Amino acid sequence: MRGIMVWGLGLAGAVLVLALAGGFVRVNRLFEAPEARHVASLAAEAGAERLMTVFAHPDDEQLANGLITSARAGGVFVAQVTATRGEAGTQVPVVARQSDLGIVRHAEVLKNGFALGIDEQEVWDYPDGGLPEVPMEELVSRVAEAMARYRPDLVVTFWPASGATGHKDHMRIGLAAEQAILRLRKSGADYRGPSHIAYALTPARAMARLGGERGSFVAANQPAPSHSLPGNIASKLKGWEIHASQGDYVRKAYGVPARLLYLVWDKEFYALRNAADIGKGE
Repeated sequence: MRGIMVWGLGLAGAVLVLALAGGFVRVNRLFEAPEARHVASLAAEAGAERLMTVFAHPDDEQLANGLITSARAGGVFVAQVTATRGEAGTQVPVVARQSDLGIVRHAEVLKNGFALGIDEQEVWDYPDGGLPEVPMEELVSRVAEAMARYRPDLVVTFWPASGATGHKDHMRIGLAAEQAILRLRKSGADYRGPSHIAYALTPARAMARLGGERGSFVAANQPAPSHSLPGNIASKLKGWEIHASQGDYVRKAYGVPARLLYLVWDKEFYALRNAADIGKGE
């Protein structure tokens, strides 16, 4: 009888494991993009020797850890522009006076940039949540000036119609980056802009299925990814420790701890385009 009970418990355990494994596989499929070409380095794929990211907030670079660290491992120069100090964010957990949050998050993004190996960083002081109200001419001019300083071959930013998460600041800075590239291409200057632009994307199937109204908006308004690459999960987890004021952001946003989410969201997705194609067919 005892042997039968032990066998029964073992069978039940096996069934539970299989059920959990089946659930994992189903959820994991939501975070895949079979249409994307999987590569080790997007910078290498674009033939880039100099890369520049253009993001809106401290911690936006968390979407691109794999891209940044693989580029640096290949000897690529990396510069990063962050347009705001993130002062309007919600602290999770609370680590400072809210009135000091911009100072804190400014320091966090610089520290995480150093950990990622970024060569040069700029954190601007545009209002967090207010980028759509900043005159486009001002934003475009400033982004173009930064590109002219750093001379990237590849620029990484957000898709203007969806912003990866539906955040209006993301969409605005992505549009400004595109317009800055168009301006440089038309200029008579020595540096005529990057040869490629890459848009950081979120997994469309997961956003549509699990992301509610905003997730559905993102999935419907972002392009299909052309490339995927390893997400460097260890770097992302370290990044959330460095971004202490946002350390529990993943749990708050997605309902699960970061370590668990990244078991299924283990890749980064990008739409890589020739910069000469910006504005065509849109």
